[in-house]
Amino acid sequence: MKSSTPLRGFSDAEFAARTQAAQALMAAEGLDGLLMMTEPEVQYFTGFQTLFWQSPTRPWFVFIPASGKPIAIIPEIGARLMRKTWIDDIRTWPAPRPADDGISLLTEVLAGCAKVGVLKGHETQLRMPLADWERLVQALPKVRFADATQLVRSLRMVKSASEIEKLAAICAIGSATFAKVPQFAREGVPLDQVFRDFRREALAQGADSAPYLVGASAQGGYTDVISPPDGTPLAAGDILMLDTGLVRDGYFCDFDRNWAVGRAGDPARRAYDVLWRATQAGIAAARAGNTAQDLFMAMSAVIAEMDDSGGDIGRLGHGLGLQLTEQPSLAAFDTTPLRENMVITLEPSLSYGDGLMMVHEENIVVTGQGGRLLSTPAPDALPVI
Repeated sequence: MKSSTPLRGFSDAEFAARTQAAQALMAAEGLDGLLMMTEPEVQYFTGFQTLFWQSPTRPWFVFIPASGKPIAIIPEIGARLMRKTWIDDIRTWPAPRPADDGISLLTEVLAGCAKVGVLKGHETQLRMPLADWERLVQALPKVRFADATQLVRSLRMVKSASEIEKLAAICAIGSATFAKVPQFAREGVPLDQVFRDFRREALAQGADSAPYLVGASAQGGYTDVISPPDGTPLAAGDILMLDTGLVRDGYFCDFDRNWAVGRAGDPARRAYDVLWRATQAGIAAARAGNTAQDLFMAMSAVIAEMDDSGGDIGRLGHGLGLQLTEQPSLAAFDTTPLRENMVITLEPSLSYGDGLMMVHEENIVVTGQGGRLLSTPAPDALPVI
């Protein structure tokens, strides 16, 4: 491990500060507690990390009361790991137990509450069987379950210094991995082999995992960035794009890079230049006090030089942290105020030629003066490999 790589985990004081900040907001909204059921929220308030979230078999619950420390209501298999966190009150059952998968324990914890916050908004989910949720609600007729989506988001969108340190570390790993791409991506190499080599290199550079890697390679540009790679060899004149979300200690990077294989045509060079300048406009606009909408408009105005739509495919970036994509959305509809120490992606895209597209992405921290790059910046001209 490099000396500049931050230690894993957080201090108990960090989790206490997060909890107290949530409790202050809860008091203002008259909430007796928050019920968290999804991985990023449980991790945010406890530090609990496990790959068991990949299995749908077991639910995991954390209750944040109006005062005091959170309470974990989890399967017995996770008790030992949870005891390594700052949580003291850990209540367990032998899961899976479909007849009562923690519902009676959860009912006991919530029984004295009148109003409990849960996540109900966009980009949230109920991570328990609907039948169990209905059983819980029926067992607690005096409890009102209110939407706490904005409350939790307002906390998670602004990162602490320790979180930014972790995000900088994984962005450095991503940048170092991208720097190695010309060593294994060249004419004649199948695209799926490039993907495998990229993942190996990311792990060698210090990533814990490489759960997200998409991209494309096609003549003069690409038309699709979400399909799995196939065995088509890279060819001269292709534009290769790789977009990765690597993870270290629970935190993601999320950015991409573009290369021309052998040679670059003028349309691709121009598209790259427009996107590079759109990114610079986004960096300049990423000032505390502006809005997510302002940032979108700054990038869209540059994109419009080449693409009449202004690159509006829904959004041109998003928040970043414990999830690959978080709030806010850099979109025309999102008026979320930018606050210092938000970490976001700038992801301008455009269409050109006969159905071709190009996407560029960087990771930044919002400051009072504009964005500060966490990813090593891409070159200002389309690189050729």
